[in-house]
Amino acid sequence: MTHRPQLRIPATYMRGGTSKGVFFRLEDLPVAARSHGAARDALLLRVIGSPDPYGKHTDGMGGATSSTSKCVIVAPSTRPGHDVDYLYGQVSIDSAFVDWSGNCGNLSSAVGPFAIAHGMLDPARVPADGTATVRIWQANIGKTIVAHVPMVQGQVQETGDFELDGVTFPAAEIVLEFLDPSDDGEDGGAMFPTGRMVDTLEVPGLGALQATLISAGIPTVFVDAADIGFDGTELQPAINDTPTALAKLEAIRIAGALRMGLIAHADEALRRQHTPKVAFVAPPAAYVASSGKAIAAGDIDLNVRAMSMGKLHHAMMGTASVAIATAAAVPGTLVNLAAGGGTRDAVRFGHPSGTLRVGAAVSQVDGRWTVTRAVMSRSARVLMEGAVRVPAETLG
Repeated sequence: MTHRPQLRIPATYMRGGTSKGVFFRLEDLPVAARSHGAARDALLLRVIGSPDPYGKHTDGMGGATSSTSKCVIVAPSTRPGHDVDYLYGQVSIDSAFVDWSGNCGNLSSAVGPFAIAHGMLDPARVPADGTATVRIWQANIGKTIVAHVPMVQGQVQETGDFELDGVTFPAAEIVLEFLDPSDDGEDGGAMFPTGRMVDTLEVPGLGALQATLISAGIPTVFVDAADIGFDGTELQPAINDTPTALAKLEAIRIAGALRMGLIAHADEALRRQHTPKVAFVAPPAAYVASSGKAIAAGDIDLNVRAMSMGKLHHAMMGTASVAIATAAAVPGTLVNLAAGGGTRDAVRFGHPSGTLRVGAAVSQVDGRWTVTRAVMSRSARVLMEGAVRVPAETLG
């Protein structure tokens, strides 16, 4: 059998927040992969190294975790008021599936730097020194993100002294604004899909369970840690090494997805692994983060642990952070109650790697809650640039 040479595709490997992924310009992809469909999915699966029954991604660019099995496609935007279109693919590790149902808030921080480095912005809007404002259209969810990217001598500033728990080394701070991050929904603004701050879910094996279902940043199911046998200070091994805990949390996720109308039948959850997220919250309590850093109860407003692609996340997803900030700002949600109740426009929460502060501006109009803006700081850095190679047979 004759085998064709591998395809060589220009790409950049970047860290964004506590995630990393392979970034492409749309124009650099093979023609067959420039639009949605089987060819694009097959390409990204092969780039990452999925599906991998060994769970290692040895033959690809992935890192065999939900935080490192990611691809991003960026193109100049034709949408008024925006600089670039950003499309995100969450690549499954053990199955031949790319989930396009949501955004990655962490990698959102790397989109602005990538766009600037590849000349996608009007040069007149990119200062030699100072801050460049990049207006991003998040194509998966149809929302606007504004990235404030530091510039030094005409180049994106990547190094600095901003520390982000879950990232080993300091870097330059990038401020992200998520505008109108709640789900518009068919009824014109369903931040709470059921219209309630707290719902009662019937979860197989658990019975009735209170939950806050919110669609802000990313659809998320929040439950109280104590109601499911946790204390909210758990690190990854406590959950990921316990099959019964994983099964319990997946059952909650499926029940929430059904109630939110994201799936019609439970078996559809296998094809929608990226959304919704499920997270459990608890009042502030001291713990030792995965890095060995001591987190005092007085350092945080609450503890939050979140699941991503079936495993406890090592820190916190950026989109889930938007959901946390939004829910914390609305009196009566489980997140708000865990943080002490009342009104607030910012919250600092504990996660397995440390702490994070996020803010959200919410308001109530005609009895409906809406969020106009969520803000957080992240950092990003180019890890490698050049080209990825994939077998030509990948595209048929």
